[in-house]
Amino acid sequence: MSMRGSGPSRWALWRQGPRVIAYYLVSETLAVVLTLRPSPIEVDRRTVAILGVLLALGVLQSETGRRVERIRRRVASTPHINMTSVWTFAGVLLLSPPLLAVLVTGLYLHLAMRSWYRLQRVPASRTVSNAAIILLSCYAAQGVLRLAGLDDVRSAMTHGWTGTFAVAAAGVTFFVVNALLVLPARREIGRTPEALFGTWSDNGLEVATLCLGALNALAVATLPGLVVLVLPSLLLLHRTVLVRQLEVAAHRDDKTGLYNTSGWHALAERTLAGAARQRGTFGLLMLDLDHFKQVNDTYGHLAGDAVLRAVAEAIIAAVRGRGDAVGRFGGEEFVVLLPGIAHQDIAPVAERIRRAISALSVPVGQLEVAGLSVSIGIAAYPTAGTALQRLLDAADTALYHAKATGRNKVVHVADLV
Repeated sequence: MSMRGSGPSRWALWRQGPRVIAYYLVSETLAVVLTLRPSPIEVDRRTVAILGVLLALGVLQSETGRRVERIRRRVASTPHINMTSVWTFAGVLLLSPPLLAVLVTGLYLHLAMRSWYRLQRVPASRTVSNAAIILLSCYAAQGVLRLAGLDDVRSAMTHGWTGTFAVAAAGVTFFVVNALLVLPARREIGRTPEALFGTWSDNGLEVATLCLGALNALAVATLPGLVVLVLPSLLLLHRTVLVRQLEVAAHRDDKTGLYNTSGWHALAERTLAGAARQRGTFGLLMLDLDHFKQVNDTYGHLAGDAVLRAVAEAIIAAVRGRGDAVGRFGGEEFVVLLPGIAHQDIAPVAERIRRAISALSVPVGQLEVAGLSVSIGIAAYPTAGTALQRLLDAADTALYHAKATGRNKVVHVADLV
């Protein structure tokens, strides 16, 4: 796997957890077995030429878009969606399994060599696992075509709507199988749907690349020269997605991935306007970690950052499923918006957050940070105010009272009147 070190015993693969190691080995073995099985489709000069065109264009697209790709990976806080599906799904519709395996292997071998050449130190085990997962997704999609009695996109063209639906079903199969196969390969699995499967924007990008892959295959099957026209569209899509990711990143806190002050305020103002129009309600929580300076002084600021990330995840898990907006206002202060919640239900949510943070044990090197606590202030719209700043001031007043009267408690501003 990874060639760092002096021998197999030093490969990066063995630094993964047992579950991940087992999954790597099983998925890669399965991909090899399926590749070596007898193929029902003969390999001829035409399909070999198609393989060469797809591989060359895939490498060219990877090289021309590498700077954009590097920025996308850096700013993304969710599973990364690359754009190789444009070529691999075209391969599903055009190539036999052995040549499809050569296409996937060639594309990911190029990625591995590029990583090694530019000293980005991406473990080879991860690249091999990604290639195996893509190949298994490709084989699953080809299986759908075979069940429909089709060999490739050319035979699909002779079956009218039946062929169209079969190609669409193959694309859906590729999308779903790939999304599911990626999960066990991660060392840490997210707790929210977004952390598990990416954002709607990320998955929309994957769907778009699959659609381009289908059009790519259609062009090769009819007018091969038109296949080069996919490159400008693909590069423009790539840059458009980057712009969107940068816009999202501008509203996110880089340490925790939560909304930053400006991002949270923008969402809160929209929530306030909606509640005013519909005469609805919402809750607002202000949270402050108790004695957080002691964590930084005792364990260091890197440990403090790890604690902040763990606290952010605990808050998100505690309010999950409500569409709540969680933000970080800097330092150890957080804020939570609870839209559409009844006034009597706000305090139980706040108490659930307090208990979740108290139960945290955050690994820091060989040690663990435990015994955390948080003070929480509550304000409710419209009883505590009808302007956002008024609500924030009210929640802050309740928070100050919680800290002044012993910390590690929840105080509702309505109880101070």
